[in-house]
Amino acid sequence: MTESIEQLNFTVASCPSAPRSIAKGSSLADLLGPTAIHYLARNIELVFDEFDSQAFITACQAAPSVLALMAKGQFLAHTLHQHLPKHYETAIAILTDTLIEPDHHAEEFGLAGFFYLPHSFFIAEFGRDAKFNSGRDPFDISMTAQYELTQRFTAEFCIRPYLIEQQARTLETLSSWRTDPSRHVRRLISEGSRPKLPWGKRLPQIIKDPSPILPLLDYLKDDESLYVRRSVANSLGDIAKDHPERIFDLLDTWQSGANKDLKWLIRHAVRYYAKKKHPRALELRELAR
Repeated sequence: MTESIEQLNFTVASCPSAPRSIAKGSSLADLLGPTAIHYLARNIELVFDEFDSQAFITACQAAPSVLALMAKGQFLAHTLHQHLPKHYETAIAILTDTLIEPDHHAEEFGLAGFFYLPHSFFIAEFGRDAKFNSGRDPFDISMTAQYELTQRFTAEFCIRPYLIEQQARTLETLSSWRTDPSRHVRRLISEGSRPKLPWGKRLPQIIKDPSPILPLLDYLKDDESLYVRRSVANSLGDIAKDHPERIFDLLDTWQSGANKDLKWLIRHAVRYYAKKKHPRALELRELAR
C-alpha cells in the first residue's frame, strides 16, 4: 500500500526501501512508482517549504503507465523542473540538499539507488545550458552536483552529455577526482567515460579515439577498490571492441610484473575476445594467470 505524503513524517532526507531484485511480473519502472514519488516530494518539502507537494504528485501521476525505467526517470526530471524554481542553480541546490548521507562503506547501491534517477536526468537535461541558469554557465555547479550524486547513486548517466559536448573540460574535472577518498567518485571517472556504457549514451568521440581516457584508466588500474578496477576493465573491454590491438598492446605492457589484482583486471578486460578465441587475448589471459 502506498503511503500518502501526510504519512511520511520523517524529518531528514530518506529513501524508500527497494527489493534486491525485481520480482517476476514487475518492472524496473516500479522503482519510481507512487511510493518513490511521495518520498521525493516529502524530501523536497523538508528543504524547500514553498514546494507544492500535492501539485507535484498529481503531475507525476500523469506519467504514461508504459514508460520504462529510464523514460520514467526522464519524465520525473521534467516534472521536477516544472515545480522547482526555474533558476537551475537554485533548483539543483534544493535537490542536492535532499540527498541522504553517503554510505562510504557500500561497494554498490543496488536497486534502491534508482530513487535518484530523476536527479540524474535533471542534471543532464537542465545543467548544461546557461539559458536555464539566468545566462550564467552552470558547468561547475553541475560537476559539483554529480560529485555529490555519485556518492549516493551514480552519475555515470548524467555526465555523458557533458563528455559529448565539453569533452576536454569534463575530463579535466574527472582527472582532478583521481585521488578522491570516495571509491564512488573514483569509479565515476572510468564508468562515466566508458565508451559504450549499457543504458547510457554512447560517446562517439571516445569510441573513435580513446586516447583522452587511457591515462585515467592507467592511473585507476591499481586502485585499491575492486569496484573501481572492475569498471576500468569494463571500459577497456568496450574500447577493445573497436581498437583491439591498441588495448592488447597496452595490457601487454601492464602484465609484466603485475600483481594478482592487476592480472585479474587484464583477464577481465579481454574476456570478449578470449571467448572468440582471439590468439592475443588468449595469450594475455595465460600470461596474467
